[in-house]
Amino acid sequence: MPDRTMTAAAPPMAARADAAPDNVVTIHPAVPAPTRKARDRRIDFFRGLALAMIFINHVPGTIYETLTSRNFGFSDAAEAFVFISGTSAALAYAGVMAGPKLWPGVARIWARAWTLYLVHLLVTVWVIGITAATFRWGGDTTLMLRDNVQYLFKDLSGFLTGLPLMTHQVGYVNILPMYAVLLLACPALIIAGRSYPRLTLAASVALWLVSGTIRLDLPNFPTPGGWFLNPLSWQLLFVLGLLTGLALRKGERFVPRHPVLIALSAGILILSLVWLKVPAFGVHANAVLGKLATLGFPMVIRDFDKTYLAVPRLFHALALVYLMSALPAVRSLSNSRWVEPVALLGRQALPVFALGSILSFAARSGKLLIGDSLALDSALILAGLVLMYVFAWLREKSRAVIAAAGAPSTRAI
Repeated sequence: MPDRTMTAAAPPMAARADAAPDNVVTIHPAVPAPTRKARDRRIDFFRGLALAMIFINHVPGTIYETLTSRNFGFSDAAEAFVFISGTSAALAYAGVMAGPKLWPGVARIWARAWTLYLVHLLVTVWVIGITAATFRWGGDTTLMLRDNVQYLFKDLSGFLTGLPLMTHQVGYVNILPMYAVLLLACPALIIAGRSYPRLTLAASVALWLVSGTIRLDLPNFPTPGGWFLNPLSWQLLFVLGLLTGLALRKGERFVPRHPVLIALSAGILILSLVWLKVPAFGVHANAVLGKLATLGFPMVIRDFDKTYLAVPRLFHALALVYLMSALPAVRSLSNSRWVEPVALLGRQALPVFALGSILSFAARSGKLLIGDSLALDSALILAGLVLMYVFAWLREKSRAVIAAAGAPSTRAI
């Protein structure tokens, strides 16, 4: 809830008239309370759009996943979600980190990280429950034997140890651990980004390059390897989003709007589209990357790896973000009432993401038990999106009722 400035009630009109000459009533206007800047609805719209695409992508095998952004470029909705999360973190928390005492702001950000951790555990338990129910009442073991759920049977003690430590993450349920880790670093990033934005960005790029070059990642347990979404690499997108948010708080852009940058961004998007959709071109383009490999370039430069946020994915994501932020038509679209349902999803991002993750596994279970068909896929995807919207609408309405009643908000910090 935003802080409210309380003003003293104005004295009765008659009392003021007594002090005014010749029946002239002097009206003293109340000093207006400071107002907050209007929300940038582009953030809500694109975050909601990313959440919808994440849900669709997490129900593999439907015709609808061929329509999401990952089919038209190297990056997908996850990159957009992380960048926007960094921007939102700056807008939400930079103010509380500006006072003389840092701990209240740090505590608020870390409380949010704790909320993310708890939501991650909740979603994981639901996913395990859905896979178990699919076997118990449907007789299908498919979900129990993939996406890291199988280690529940291969190494029970390791599985139960790794879940609370976040060193064992179920497939399709691995973005919140990375986000929680980034929020733990967020107070330091806000302090550094406010005073030394370029140096902060340089340090972030260096960490991304080192982690991608030497394959540095947070460890898994009990399985080998590291996190699927490596925080040491993905922090670059989060930091870029955070620096963008810090600039937005001052009414500025972190990267200026320039025709050359707009053209370059559009060129990168077109190149990636042709790369994916024109096989002959893709063969030659992949050969160029192979040549870079023979020259000794690290995989983070010449691969499409998602774990370490390789250059093709990173550049495509940044080109898309820049172009969407630079085009006036995009702002107009985001402010349109026609996209309000999508923006509503974005305003309730965490609960909507959690519900969408659970519903995606329920939809996968339904496809296994009933069978693949366009009608079923359509019903499952539509039902999931509608439930996500209704859930977001109910949460927003409940918050409005609580605010109108003057009670403390129950929204997670």
